[in-house]
Amino acid sequence: MYLPIQAARPGVPLDTLPARLTRLGDNYRHRARLRLAQLGERTRSLAASRVLRHPPERPPTPVELRDFAIDMVRRSILFLDVLRRRGNDFREYEASGQPPLLAFDYEVLIDGRDLPDPVNYCLVRIIPPKGVRVDPKKRPYLIIDPRAGHGAGIGGFKQESQVGIALREGNPVYFTVFYPEPEPGQTLRSVAAAESRFVREVAQRHPDSPKTAIVGNCQGGWAVMGLAAADPEISGPLILNGAPLSYWAGAYGRSPMRYLGGLAGGSWPAYFLSDLGNGKFDGAWLVQNFEWLNPANSLWTKYWRLFANIDTEVGRFLDFEKWWGGFVRLTGEEMRDIVDDLFVGNKLATGGIPLGRGMMLDLRQVRSPIVVFCSHGDDITPPQQALNWIADTYLSTREIKAYGQTIVYIIHADTGHLGIFVSGSVVRREFSQIAGTLSAIEALPPGLYEMVIDDAAPDERGLAQYEVSLHEREIDDILSHDDTRVDEHHFRIVAVVSELNARFYDLFVSPWVRAVSNEHTAAWLRELHPLRVQRYAWSDLNPWLWWLGPAADAMRGLDLPDIRENPLWWLPEVFSEAVGRALDGWGDARDLFVEDAFHACYDLLELMGAGKRFRHPLPQPQQAAPDVATGVLARINEGGVREAVMRMLLLLMKVGGSVRRETLGYVQGQLREVPVFADADGETLKRMLAEQAAIVAYEPEQALLALPALLPTAGVRDEALAILRAVLPDNVIERPALGAAIERFEEVLGKMREAA
Repeated sequence: MYLPIQAARPGVPLDTLPARLTRLGDNYRHRARLRLAQLGERTRSLAASRVLRHPPERPPTPVELRDFAIDMVRRSILFLDVLRRRGNDFREYEASGQPPLLAFDYEVLIDGRDLPDPVNYCLVRIIPPKGVRVDPKKRPYLIIDPRAGHGAGIGGFKQESQVGIALREGNPVYFTVFYPEPEPGQTLRSVAAAESRFVREVAQRHPDSPKTAIVGNCQGGWAVMGLAAADPEISGPLILNGAPLSYWAGAYGRSPMRYLGGLAGGSWPAYFLSDLGNGKFDGAWLVQNFEWLNPANSLWTKYWRLFANIDTEVGRFLDFEKWWGGFVRLTGEEMRDIVDDLFVGNKLATGGIPLGRGMMLDLRQVRSPIVVFCSHGDDITPPQQALNWIADTYLSTREIKAYGQTIVYIIHADTGHLGIFVSGSVVRREFSQIAGTLSAIEALPPGLYEMVIDDAAPDERGLAQYEVSLHEREIDDILSHDDTRVDEHHFRIVAVVSELNARFYDLFVSPWVRAVSNEHTAAWLRELHPLRVQRYAWSDLNPWLWWLGPAADAMRGLDLPDIRENPLWWLPEVFSEAVGRALDGWGDARDLFVEDAFHACYDLLELMGAGKRFRHPLPQPQQAAPDVATGVLARINEGGVREAVMRMLLLLMKVGGSVRRETLGYVQGQLREVPVFADADGETLKRMLAEQAAIVAYEPEQALLALPALLPTAGVRDEALAILRAVLPDNVIERPALGAAIERFEEVLGKMREAA
């Protein structure tokens, strides 16, 4: 286990330094053992390779040798031609102004460039495809894509997407898109104001619908949470897909990207690149960071996949590369906000973003249900960064309930970062089930839940079916996905170092850089970026590729046997796997070096007492959770049949620990048929549910014993128990633990009857 280093305090005697240095050495020896274990695991994985363990059973015949040689030449020419087509697509896409790469028709409703504080964002309405009918009274969806160097459209990149799933269920869908060039002076605040305007526009268009569900993909999750915290009544459920809300978090040895800012000395490189761009930051630098995070895929695996499947993979490859290479620009002010407040400063999770009038952005103020979707296979936004904000914001699940908040999270086993948004299997399984459970989530009692999706037997048409259940969790369950949070203390020092370096840069370097930069130099620097040069070199701009198009046309006409039946196909497969694993090993070694260098630097500062000096306080809520709970518990004996039935249902859920989606929907439907509940409006029932959930969370036994105070007569007691049994499915009542709990309710109320 990683041994945390205790920060040296000012005034600590020097004779304690050797012991501290010894402990530091122990930590690094432990890290070295972890490194060796990881290398050993890779070696064992290579030895167990499917390709290496299954060599060809027979030598090739002369005909197979000839066919293999011809096919390899054919594949090579077609492969190079695809790269040429990618370069041409890149040039044409830039020349067209880089419109959103949505697979659906759309109409622009609000152009952010026409707003009083102009931005390069637009609100568009997705036009349903032919044969798809949308019900305007169903819940509308608003999807906010990330502006992380790429263009807009990843949430609706293809028919099998977030947009496609929502349309298929009959929901109106809206999308925020953006142009490649930002408006002069554009900031994150102006973008947030525009997006708030977009949300209100959607709500006005659907006055008879449930509140808008907002989907935030990756960095779009920041926008979603910021909007909901600043204006809690603005939206309905929030769906955060791969959103890094707690950027400092991460597992040891598996989250390398978070260390880059610390090793670079903070945010000043982003300032420098913005100044070189004449006030604009080139998104290609962000894309390059993503590519270098996984060198095996960026340099080899995706190209090998194209080469090996050259007859079927071309369309998918070109479509994705068109989006991946659609580089956009951000203003220098936007980049400052992003790196200072969100990346290096981590102020969204820990507080510190001012709202004006002395108020700070506080995630405790979010009142909409929150669904967090992340994956263990995501190395850009690992589960710790997607989930640890919950532990930063709330001390316990009792606090979550005291604030009336409902948070549901779901963790995929292995899909990558982009797979969360674009993988067809993920969209069909996880996103579709999230969307299908939103109404149930809205009616859930406040608390922290994990959504679990299990495969069920296909229906009569052969379509996949799933069983969805919601399991109540604690803050410790969130933290169990992290190995330690000790290393996050170093990032507090990084934030201070970054601020100092940024001031030095602004005072002594920035004026000189801006003096020699202009729009012409910025344009040349953008054109000479390695990712653009790569695409220009493999395009029709290169006169040496004049032969490639005609040669590829000739190769497509060849009729050859399936090469996968050829024994010689084993050789390129082995070679490809060796190259991929070598690049993976190099990437791992690089990441480990970066991580160790980071810890070496900031462990030393921690030893010198910097960690103690630079601890940033967490935000203080407008009303502390104990005060909220005190007010709620003061009303533990107040209420009637509705409060009593809700309290008993919550106590049953506490005993059961989980609830299936179908059971929850059944109970909700049955309650709507009960006159005493049908007479109350939705907001009243929601407040009542939040209050009873807090009572049960803080004082479950007292909540049970106080039931007689809510039901003072035999008539109302019988009515409440009858409602409880009527709204519960038979299979729930038959469960031993829940049946015993119902008997306890009857016993408590029965004792009251005897006393009467």
